[in-house]
Amino acid sequence: MMPPRPGKLWRLARPMGVDTAVVRFWGESEWWTYDTLARTYTRFGDHGFDLQVVEDRPPMERVVLGQEGRDEDIERVKTLLRNMGRLGIETYSWVWTEHPLGVLRTSDSVPARGGAHTSGYDHDLTERADEHPAADITEAELWDNLEYFLSRVVPVAEEVEVKLALHPDDPPISPIRGVPRLVTSVSNYERILDLYDSPYHGLTFCQGNFSAMGVDVPEAVSRFGDRIHFVHFRDVEGTADSFTETWHDNGPTDMRAAIEAYKQVGFDGPIRPDHVPRLASETETGERMPGYTEMGRLFAVGYIKGLVE
Repeated sequence: MMPPRPGKLWRLARPMGVDTAVVRFWGESEWWTYDTLARTYTRFGDHGFDLQVVEDRPPMERVVLGQEGRDEDIERVKTLLRNMGRLGIETYSWVWTEHPLGVLRTSDSVPARGGAHTSGYDHDLTERADEHPAADITEAELWDNLEYFLSRVVPVAEEVEVKLALHPDDPPISPIRGVPRLVTSVSNYERILDLYDSPYHGLTFCQGNFSAMGVDVPEAVSRFGDRIHFVHFRDVEGTADSFTETWHDNGPTDMRAAIEAYKQVGFDGPIRPDHVPRLASETETGERMPGYTEMGRLFAVGYIKGLVE
């Protein structure tokens, strides 16, 4: 995952043989417009990258919660998909979680190998907080709201040939602070895919979340097959209510078997490393929290390339 403008990560990625880009629009407003997307697409191309995945979303809180104004928010998503289709950007990775309860961690300094630090989650600690303002919504309402969204958006994705790739809730546990979450299990994923059966409605297979669900990752890859449109290659130690991010070669998942499973189901889409530990040297220079620092991602890129070969 890369920012929309050149920087250190861009300069490090090309020498590592990375030529496919996944973008998240940090610091950009109204980025789903054609002009912004087109400039981003050509900027990546000018630096030797093929931009294949948008991993961000326009504001969707009203859609998730079924509030007045949700149709306006859905129109933004349709605009994004149409503009991606015009540019040939193939995959839209999205989440079905109200933003303040998105990716949750309770620690960013869990000791890891060699003096590195990683992130972790403790559900008991999270639940000591007050209920979230959206805690009055029911799981049934969330299912209805999701079906409403898919019925309006998947036809557009089919029309413009952009793959929708739904990311699991992270952590995959429900409820959190009184708010139900839907994308938390293999069975729920299957129900979501059945809400609108289309080859353009699939998933972002985030290995860490599936591991936290307690399932066998290679087996789940085989189960979802060609509905996998995008992969987050990572691992965690623990369960959904208490886990720690791991180095890619040091977690419980058989990562070689996972790569072999992707090959067996015919997956040839983008894979990116995710949620890497932060090295001690990066801590000293004040770089970002674990997950998105550069050196751990370079290690992960090499590890993935080795497994693929």
